[in-house]
Amino acid sequence: MAADPDTEVQAEFPPLVRQYKSGRVERFFNPSPLPAGTDPATGVVSKDVVVDPATGLWARLFLPPSSSHGKKQQLPIVVYYHGGAYVIGSAADPWTHTYLNGLVAKAGVLAVALEYRLAPEHPLPAAYEDSWEGLKWVATHAAATAAAGGGPEPWLTEHGDFSRVFLAGASAGGTIAHYVAVRAGEQQGQGQGDLLGVRVRGLLIVHPYFSGAADIGDEGTTGKQRKAQADAFWRFLYPGSPGLDDPLSNPFSEAAGGSAARVAAERVLVCVAEKDDLRDRGVWYYESLKAGGYPGEVELLESKGEGHVFYCMNPSCDRAREMEERVLSFLRK
Repeated sequence: MAADPDTEVQAEFPPLVRQYKSGRVERFFNPSPLPAGTDPATGVVSKDVVVDPATGLWARLFLPPSSSHGKKQQLPIVVYYHGGAYVIGSAADPWTHTYLNGLVAKAGVLAVALEYRLAPEHPLPAAYEDSWEGLKWVATHAAATAAAGGGPEPWLTEHGDFSRVFLAGASAGGTIAHYVAVRAGEQQGQGQGDLLGVRVRGLLIVHPYFSGAADIGDEGTTGKQRKAQADAFWRFLYPGSPGLDDPLSNPFSEAAGGSAARVAAERVLVCVAEKDDLRDRGVWYYESLKAGGYPGEVELLESKGEGHVFYCMNPSCDRAREMEERVLSFLRK
């Protein structure tokens, strides 16, 4: 009897995702999204808007209570990319939604959480391209012009201060935030001016999901099998990629050509967690950026005794509060 392709596993990467030979994808650790609306704990108001009807790209916008109640003020804009190893997560997932409600309330910013298509149904570089298109959509509002497929979003035109834009992301979203910051910087370097009138003041990279073929830090102690698994997962995400030294995975590889130095941000804050498996890569990114010709200021915050995205899982712990204060200071500086 022939095997059922809808139940026969083709690839599996616990605890995240499983793909069957039929193409069906099963995701784990992927809770239901939360609806937009008014957050009862903070008073922050959120709504979802379509960015590109052709691809289904959308964003969730967050506005602090003072502005949502009619007060006219220009707010810094935080463009945020969620994590999830490119296969899970959403701009509306509970961690992203709750985190941004708190950040927006305390920092007094307008946040734009951009959705992007997930692998394996939409292999990389789809997530990166969607993220860039989303940033360009935000930037079109600097001149109150309409993006392709839709008109201007009034929250951005009425409340956004495009001279104070921050790019931010956690885990895979941190990697994406770096990518769009570099791409914006390369646009400037090619004589195309700034990003449609947007001034990127800062880049916030939290527990980033970078990699590379060569071991760094403690990676050499985890064995060749783990590195092979990382390579297999990257190729699952991005079929046809050269592997972990792809510039989208390793921004300091030879293939990246020194592009990291062109980050379009005046300052960079890198956050790592001591017990995070990605900790060494985050420190490596911080050190490499400082040594690689980037002219801006680079800061590092390490949260002792904590793991990956701990601040989402336990936002009231001491280290989460410490990280929050550092991020708030970074946004206000």
